[in-house]
Amino acid sequence: MLNSAQNSSLATPPVMAVPQKNVQGAKAPNSISGAPEAKGAAAKPATAKGGVEESQDRFLKLLVTQMKNQDPLNPMDNAQVTSQMAQLSTVSGIDKLNATLKALSGSMTASQSLQASSMIGHVVMAPGNKMELKGGKAAAALDLEQSADSVSVQIKDATGNVVRTMNLGSQAGGVVKMQWDGMNDANEALPDGNYQFAATAYLGEKKSSVNGLSYGLVNGVVKKPEGSSLSVEQLGEVGMDTVKEIL
Repeated sequence: MLNSAQNSSLATPPVMAVPQKNVQGAKAPNSISGAPEAKGAAAKPATAKGGVEESQDRFLKLLVTQMKNQDPLNPMDNAQVTSQMAQLSTVSGIDKLNATLKALSGSMTASQSLQASSMIGHVVMAPGNKMELKGGKAAAALDLEQSADSVSVQIKDATGNVVRTMNLGSQAGGVVKMQWDGMNDANEALPDGNYQFAATAYLGEKKSSVNGLSYGLVNGVVKKPEGSSLSVEQLGEVGMDTVKEIL
């Protein structure tokens, strides 16, 4: 007769280990039969919200959460909620204002370029220290910040030598126009060409500020992000806001 241990061994057959093939590149089965295979990270929304809209969403979510979890015996202060909503409205308004100003700036830049193009072929007066002698005539101007008791101008040739000194006497503040007949200090006619000038002004014994103004022909318009400027013969690029006179 068989004892209990032998009966147990006969009743329960031995479990044989089934060898599994190690297939390289095989994928593990899904834990749930028929479940679709994951295809990476979730797709991003087609359009992203702007910074202001995101701030509004976050604020409303926080506000709703705060109101849901507030202490019934100590509810939120209405003034505090109103203040927070007013701050959010201010931020939104500033963002819209910036967008409006940006659009307005672009429109003004285009308008300025159109206005500048109408100046092509005209002579303008702008900051500079050059004057062109042609046919025994040359013109320039001075910009005095204040009245002066005495104003003198030195005209120089291309080598920097002073060829003529002109005393304009006392002058009121503002733009002072001057003419040169092309004669040097020895009363000799000088050849046509480009010359330079430098001015000095005195109020009493104190030196006063004076800036030179030159005439030049507008040849074109240079468009830049900060605005349009004029391309002026002999003067280079000249800002629209520095033009003193258009002839």
